[in-house]
Amino acid sequence: MERAVVQITLFGLLLALATTLPNKDNWDIYSFHINSTVTSRYATTVISSRMANRMDESKEIEFHVRIPKNAFISKFRMFIDGEVYDGVVKGKDKAQQQYTEAVSRGQSAGIVSSVGRTLEEFKTSVTVAAHKKVTFELTYEELLKRRLGKYELQIHARPMQPVKDFKIDVFIHEKSDINFIEVKGGLSTNVLANAITKTHADKKAWVYFYPTEDQQKTCDSCGEQGMNGDLVIVYDVKRDSSMGDIKTSVGYFVHHFAPSSLARISKNVVFVIDQSGSMHGKKMQQTRTALIHILNDLAEDDHFGLITFDSSIFHWKRELVQANKENLESAKTFSREIRERGSTDINGAVLEGARMLNAHPREGSASILILLTDGDPNSGVTNLEVIQSNVRHAIANKFPLYCLGFGFDVKFEFLETMSLQNNGVARRIYEDSDAALQLKGFYEEVATPLLIDVTMTYNGGTNLTQTNFSQYYNGSEIVVAGQITDNNIETFTPQVVAISRSRKVTFSDTNSTVESTGTESDDHIQRVWAYLTVKQLLEKELLLSGPEKENVKKEALELSLKYSFVTPLTSMVVTKPQGEDTDVLLKPKEGEAPQDRRSFGGHGHVHGHMHGQHFTRVVDLISGGSGSAASRTMPAHPGMSEHDSDIHVFTEDLILDYDFATQVSPTIVPERETNVPLSHRFLIKTENLSLPLCFDVTGDVRLKLLHHPNRELSVNGQLDSVTFGGFQRIVIHFKTDLSVEVATNEITVREGQSMSRHSGQTYFTNGRLTVIRRDQEIDVADGDTRIVILIHVKDGEEFLWPVLRQQPSDNTEGILALKPAVYEEVQQTPSTKLKIKDLEIDVTRANAVDYSIVSPPTIDCWLMSAEFALQRSLDDFIATQL
Repeated sequence: MERAVVQITLFGLLLALATTLPNKDNWDIYSFHINSTVTSRYATTVISSRMANRMDESKEIEFHVRIPKNAFISKFRMFIDGEVYDGVVKGKDKAQQQYTEAVSRGQSAGIVSSVGRTLEEFKTSVTVAAHKKVTFELTYEELLKRRLGKYELQIHARPMQPVKDFKIDVFIHEKSDINFIEVKGGLSTNVLANAITKTHADKKAWVYFYPTEDQQKTCDSCGEQGMNGDLVIVYDVKRDSSMGDIKTSVGYFVHHFAPSSLARISKNVVFVIDQSGSMHGKKMQQTRTALIHILNDLAEDDHFGLITFDSSIFHWKRELVQANKENLESAKTFSREIRERGSTDINGAVLEGARMLNAHPREGSASILILLTDGDPNSGVTNLEVIQSNVRHAIANKFPLYCLGFGFDVKFEFLETMSLQNNGVARRIYEDSDAALQLKGFYEEVATPLLIDVTMTYNGGTNLTQTNFSQYYNGSEIVVAGQITDNNIETFTPQVVAISRSRKVTFSDTNSTVESTGTESDDHIQRVWAYLTVKQLLEKELLLSGPEKENVKKEALELSLKYSFVTPLTSMVVTKPQGEDTDVLLKPKEGEAPQDRRSFGGHGHVHGHMHGQHFTRVVDLISGGSGSAASRTMPAHPGMSEHDSDIHVFTEDLILDYDFATQVSPTIVPERETNVPLSHRFLIKTENLSLPLCFDVTGDVRLKLLHHPNRELSVNGQLDSVTFGGFQRIVIHFKTDLSVEVATNEITVREGQSMSRHSGQTYFTNGRLTVIRRDQEIDVADGDTRIVILIHVKDGEEFLWPVLRQQPSDNTEGILALKPAVYEEVQQTPSTKLKIKDLEIDVTRANAVDYSIVSPPTIDCWLMSAEFALQRSLDDFIATQL
């Protein structure tokens, strides 16, 4: 069957930027959510934008996103008129072929791809029929790097118009206590500061940013087109062990190593500064300013050298000298007199810097070579490979080389490769007013060496990421991940050996640091391992040639495909089946009014889908809906509220790999008298299939939502009396002595013999349990389990809808623990048949509404009996009591 391919392109920035570019006279964004879950430094972020075409004709709607440089996109979806279109990650060659074929057929086409070595820009557009809606949903993952003693999660939002339902939700969960948390960035200042709620409780922290439409217009970086700025969440964790944190989970481990109680090592540093003609003007002025600041920061026991170069080399002094007051003043005078001229001899300059360091060995010190340039080598040796070879032989693994590329004219890949070949990194310095601060900030990261020649060993470990590091700096962190041989934690023994000053030190406090995380999702640690492995393979590939290079590329490609990472070797293609429905969405036929079918709602916001890296599984619970294909095509008022929709979804996942939905039967009030039992509908979503399964439950039912016997955790829900509604009460039991009962008007906490009731805005914690209520959300967290309960209104009645934002590991039972459906469509006429396992089942096309989010969408589904959908008796999911 022919398919139309929607292309997405990628563009990367330091910040996570979600941008839509509407013409507000044609269409509007009525909901815009960014949800980020950070678990042990690994962040999964979902950006969801819901848009509606308010015009009487079809319009093209665009979704445009910028993501962090270090992030990998792992999921993209479009929800259009009840259909879900999932992006599929393919090798770049295969994706390009599919894209080219689609274009040749005159179809809309596109690809999500990487530009260079970083994910840059993601953009897609789709034609939406008159009075219809679309939801775009993008998921990306990143490992937060520790710099200068803190982690930073940066989120930049520019929806290009004020949005009534705008939310940024951040949840951080660490294994160690969170030392501090701050919110910075342009979106945290002045009037917008009032829209931020920050909560910190031991190992967990929450940040909510819910600006009103008026606030979105009146902030410093706001206007009639809404907000344009960034929200930066800054935090660090307490470190009780010098060995750091080691977490293991069913065959995988991750080790965060960042000892702080160490004496600093004095350093030998040589600065190699480009003064060629291309550095003219502001670049050179900012370089001089930064260099003087850096010289002021040198410690007296440091030794340093300073050379500048164009086509020639100019020494301040030919040998390294101590950083005493007299020498520093002399070096600052030299720096003020640097003038740009001539061409660029990078080879000669770097070799001279290496010679100076090699000629000045000091026991118990750390040597560093720093190059700053803005251009290409055009004097002396100009062959890039020859320069890299010369530098590698001159340094001979004795010290790291850090390359700073000023601006965009520089050959950055050349600098990056040269840095990696010599145990360093390359950093781009952006031509902006803060370039001097960028230069100084980089130096501060390497200003305080604490360890050199760091070797991480893991007896009983295999398939390890990088384990040897030339230096460890104060305020940074070393992260190693790998697999545990035979999953035998008893024989798994980590050890770190390094040099501190002039003595050898060993870290091996395994008893207090190795932690088997029955509470940490297996998938989370595995994805951290995959993320780091792919990153390092891509770096390694730069350094190789011939068959070795191809083997490394092949390994990186296989992992990228397995974990659905969009990397420089892969692309994501979103394919839409052709047909009348698609044609109507894309463009109404000549002379024919657009078909007024009930739209899926276009709300796919992630507010109800928290994305924890812990699980790649999403289970959405959907309640309500119509029972036949005929009712699915009922006309809907163009202005109908999403709260009037027929279905409600409940998502149990964080990573949104698949959704599961369910419809619940009538409320559970035994005294209620009715001749016609209420029905609720549940929907079991599937991975990479357009239609989920759904089934009806009829009667007064208490549902087992989530049971984890090993941890004595259970969640039960009592259904309400609203047709296609939700839950009247939800009770969460922690062990035998603690429970939280949630109703729409109050929260009851029972601990032992004590009981407390809470209403309105609530914050409660007893050290292990945290309950927060704000507006129409109740957030309950215990350990690695986090449940958010949303309050919805339908027909004037309030009801609850639970969302499992962070799931316990294994051995869970209940509605939320159901696995995604797998089926095959074996017959379409005269009736539709699906094959599930070995059974062929007659199904009817129906629909349901997603209540895991504030503005629920309607989703088409295949309706069948509960037993067929669940592959077991419905009685297994009935609770005898709350």
